[in-house]
Amino acid sequence: MLGTQLQAFFLVSDDMMDASITRRGQPCWYRNPQVGNIAINDSFMLEAAIYYLFRKHFRNEKYYADLLDLMHETTFQTEMGQLVDLITAPEDHVDLSKFSLEKHQFIVLYKTAFYSFYLPVVMALLFVSPENPAVASPESLQASKDILLPLGEYFQVQDDFLDCFGTPEQIGKIGTDILDNKCSWLINVALKHANAEQRKVLDESYGRKDHEKEAKVKKIYAELDLIGKYNAYEKESYDKVTGLINKLPENGPLKREIFLSFLNKIYKRTK
Repeated sequence: MLGTQLQAFFLVSDDMMDASITRRGQPCWYRNPQVGNIAINDSFMLEAAIYYLFRKHFRNEKYYADLLDLMHETTFQTEMGQLVDLITAPEDHVDLSKFSLEKHQFIVLYKTAFYSFYLPVVMALLFVSPENPAVASPESLQASKDILLPLGEYFQVQDDFLDCFGTPEQIGKIGTDILDNKCSWLINVALKHANAEQRKVLDESYGRKDHEKEAKVKKIYAELDLIGKYNAYEKESYDKVTGLINKLPENGPLKREIFLSFLNKIYKRTK
């Protein structure tokens, strides 16, 4: 629940920074009547409530300080990823020379992977550590990170793909990455493979608030077979994460089933 609370804080504020229209099929919180900029304070309250609940329920636990450190560190990592995302791809200034797959990887690891995947698993490990200290040892935490960060990166690439090729009914929002000049996986792969003529179209059309130009970008995506390239990436990511999970000792403190359940929930997802 506390990880969900942190996500709610991020999503309310992120929707305002991105001027998003919908979230999970509903108007973004700030767009509701009589909310507007009050949503800024609402996001602060969502974050503050996390530490109120920590203090109320876990203050006397041995792992209380570790829990606080984990939440503060994850919040900082996510905010750093959001900052790099915002300064790499501002909506009012398109410069595709700033984009790269390496930059995209940094953004998604910090903006998504730490709080969506690493945080909830490590919180659970801390909760059971009084009975089984080995699950929260430095070695176990590092092994968890080695699996969960690539898994989080794969999840965000899925999001980037669905933003373009999914429907609003599937993903619960209107995909706007092309219009909003997002440093997404799709545009970075397109830039890597585009010829000079295609690159010119991308430079002139990406990140413009113009649906005709958005269509031109999607046409380039089709010419470059980004659906096929995504399918290849998805298989490669699945095999990579499965390999990392299988490296865990069969009778070790970390159970493979924990990580396999995460992987199987998102593999081939369409929403």
